[in-house]
Amino acid sequence: MTDATALTPGEIAKIAARIDRPVVLVGLMGVGKSTVGRRLAAMLGTDFVDVDDEIERAADRTVSEIFEAHGEAYFRAGERRVIARLMEEAHGVIATGGGAFVDPETRALILDQAIAVWLDCDIDTLVERTSRRNDRPLLRNGNAREILTDLKDRRGAAYAEAQIHLVTDNGPHSETAQRILEAIDAWL
Repeated sequence: MTDATALTPGEIAKIAARIDRPVVLVGLMGVGKSTVGRRLAAMLGTDFVDVDDEIERAADRTVSEIFEAHGEAYFRAGERRVIARLMEEAHGVIATGGGAFVDPETRALILDQAIAVWLDCDIDTLVERTSRRNDRPLLRNGNAREILTDLKDRRGAAYAEAQIHLVTDNGPHSETAQRILEAIDAWL
């Protein structure tokens, strides 16, 4: 994409005016949901919220600590409640944790009340991005490439239910956010 094809502020405003519910970003850890979500929210002139940050704030514990103390099922139930609250509060752009959309109840809630955007990318990129941080509970005990490949295989069918599917690359986050806007515009 070149600057010549960039959406104008007026075009972005027209798309934003048509969006009548939250935009919820789903996909594996490392695809850029939080980073791109912040850019997307800025372009739309709305707010951004990261579900994991909200969970940590509410629980006064990290996601890793919750996983370790209570397990994944407990975490997912709390995550679903937080996502429901955030959508009810009408936040503009919401980034979920990688496993949120895999939960059937959470997925149904998002599909009913939001525009779900599946951000996807290749395994090499995911491995490189997730290696930058050591706070990914599902990657702590094993080979990151194998775990991410397995997660992508197991979660792909659930992610595919999102209204929008966008394959990302290592381009600028603002470009990915613009591509999301174009995909939402086409979907609406």
